[in-house]
Amino acid sequence: MTPNADHLSDEDQDSLWQQAVQVAVLLAIDPGTLGGVRIRASAGPVRDAWLNLLRSLMSPSRWVRMPVSITDERLLGGLDLSATLASGRPVLQHGLLVEADGGTLILTMAERLPTSTAARLTQVMDEGAVVLERDGLAERRATRFAVVALDEGLSEEESLSQALRDRLAFELDLRPISPRRVNDVDMQQMMSGSIDDIAAARAGLAGIEVPDEVLRVLCGTAMALGVDSMRASIMARAVARASAALFGNQTVSDDDARLAATLVLSPRATRMPSAPEQEQEEPPEQPIDDAPPNDPDDDKDDQQDDQTSPPDPSLNKAMEDRVLEAAKAAIPAGLLSQLFAGSLQQRASSGKSGAMVKGGQRGRPSGSRRAQPAHGSRLHLIDTLRAAAPWQKIRKATLGPEAQQRVQVRSDDFHIARIKQKTATTTLFVVDASGSSALHRLAEAKGAVELLLADCYVRRDQVALIAFRGKVAELLLPPTRSLVRAKRSLSGLPGGGGTPLATAIDTAASVAEGLRRRGQSPVVVLLTDGRANVARDGSGGRERAQSEATQAARQLAALQVPLLFIDTSPKPQEAAAQLAGAMRARYIPLPQAGAAAVSLAVRAATQNGAP
Repeated sequence: MTPNADHLSDEDQDSLWQQAVQVAVLLAIDPGTLGGVRIRASAGPVRDAWLNLLRSLMSPSRWVRMPVSITDERLLGGLDLSATLASGRPVLQHGLLVEADGGTLILTMAERLPTSTAARLTQVMDEGAVVLERDGLAERRATRFAVVALDEGLSEEESLSQALRDRLAFELDLRPISPRRVNDVDMQQMMSGSIDDIAAARAGLAGIEVPDEVLRVLCGTAMALGVDSMRASIMARAVARASAALFGNQTVSDDDARLAATLVLSPRATRMPSAPEQEQEEPPEQPIDDAPPNDPDDDKDDQQDDQTSPPDPSLNKAMEDRVLEAAKAAIPAGLLSQLFAGSLQQRASSGKSGAMVKGGQRGRPSGSRRAQPAHGSRLHLIDTLRAAAPWQKIRKATLGPEAQQRVQVRSDDFHIARIKQKTATTTLFVVDASGSSALHRLAEAKGAVELLLADCYVRRDQVALIAFRGKVAELLLPPTRSLVRAKRSLSGLPGGGGTPLATAIDTAASVAEGLRRRGQSPVVVLLTDGRANVARDGSGGRERAQSEATQAARQLAALQVPLLFIDTSPKPQEAAAQLAGAMRARYIPLPQAGAAAVSLAVRAATQNGAP
């Protein structure tokens, strides 16, 4: 659920905005080490106010915007085609990441950033340089910049790449803040006083010391919150150093550690820390009557030992408790519930289902490769000219005056376009309509189909339904996006009879193979208890029917389509688990599965692909 400003009090909104201001100040002090910030907010006055604040604090550094559809040549650099053709030698053109050196890189619509672009960006951030080796060019150019990822995703399915999020120290959610809580006059007064402090903090940052006790506390807090990445602890240390430098201290204090845990570790929490166990008090030692009298020399030795004894560990424990409590208090209210739901529903990188098919004739261009145009493939003219450009001076040296005026292209220069096409997904429900609990299972399937159809209008996916009972398996609902048609087909389905499981699996395999031939990506969802009692020929006998069901399951596994086996029996059955293993399906025992739980599991299967 998206936070709303109407749900928070004015004091809470002021606290969130004050935290956002702290992030801007700390990021301006040490942008290269902290990496950047992810902003959850739509375009509006609140986000614009924060961006203007950051830009003023980081002035006069560069401010570079990166579009989500940027090409590799524009991002990393490459051959300047016009200059190379004019001079006859390779001429390098720097990319956007080199231009952003020492400044801030703004990622617009960051939730839609392709995985390949995010991977190239994180590699440059890790190495601190752009390494270019292509088109006869080889160069390494150092670059350091801060990243501001503007994430406008409406749900967690549309979110920034996890690899890039891991390299950004801060995460801010500005959606709960009302524009009336952002006062431009106060911001101008604050910026005029903060720029000098930030400059002084940058100058003294190198001399800040971080005690070992603070490092242990930060790492222990990260472990208690379930933060597994070591980058989070390293960035928390950097935030604590920046905070100490801002206040003119030479050593990181307890307050700096609490601020670092609040801003860096809390948004990454995956669990609430467990309550500390009460320590048992040790009984006091009993005096010994026959103890020898105290020796004055022994008292002197004891006093010397007290002077050289290590610091009291209870002090470190108290600091760890304070830092952990501050981090717990800063955990967003709905974060842990979202993480719990995310354990079933893994986020897809693009937020949409469907397989990506390469080498087709239709779809989105995805670079090029060196090859001869054939079988309907399209020539990539720009990359062909780019490959031929460095050799023009050599090739024209042996030609006449007329030929020297033309660009000389050889067959070795040809590049063809790579095409990627995302196919539509068809979720095929195979529902067991036999037995006394058939009505309950069909009600679950009906609800799940209706919930999934609501997303089909956005993702252009389809839903189909196969019901099996008695001796047959019937394609009750062909692939469709129509909610009205689905309800009409589901409403009149009777229940009862035997369980022809092998016939149902054969029918599902046939439908899935047909969908694949038509260029779609099938996902098979089987709802049954896995106890077959009707063979393929319609005869009874549990042993034979179970053997044929296992054989059909292995044949379905050979199709290599994403499979989800939902065990609907009152208790998880061993036969169902074995059948799911035979078909290489993701096995989920849901004895009391409602429509929402089934829909959630199906969405996870369609997004993550085959297990």
